[in-house]
Amino acid sequence: MKELGEYREKLLDRFAEAAREFRAACGSFSDPSIKTEGEWTVHQLAAHVRDVDSVIYGGRIRRTLDEEDPEFKRFDADGWMAEHYDHEESLGKILNEFAAHVDETLELLKTMPVEGWSRLSRHETLGGGLTLQLWVERSLAHIEEHLQTLKKVEES
Repeated sequence: MKELGEYREKLLDRFAEAAREFRAACGSFSDPSIKTEGEWTVHQLAAHVRDVDSVIYGGRIRRTLDEEDPEFKRFDADGWMAEHYDHEESLGKILNEFAAHVDETLELLKTMPVEGWSRLSRHETLGGGLTLQLWVERSLAHIEEHLQTLKKVEES
């Protein structure tokens, strides 16, 4: 049990660190309209990560903590961007909102009872038995995936 507690502590530390690194990487581009791998620009990628962190993974974390075995739908990232992306929104605003949401999520996770990590949820394509911890791990993996994308653009 001690190892699990240590793992979760490191998970939260890395979540905070990855969010800071992502924010800094986005801010390091003099032109946020630079294309990343694929079709999205740095600006679009920042908006995507902010939205997925707050709406999708953040929502799943909160609902898993607050509800009994909630079920989540599949997320269509391209559809979401087509409906919600605002190219005129400032990169600074996007990154500030992302940082604020990460801070709120971290505070929630640090103050919840230890049993909260094991609360269960379901997903329409992934099935049942999905823990709150899984959603935290997936949120971190999503940030890190796009952080690596930005680092590749910086290197090229």
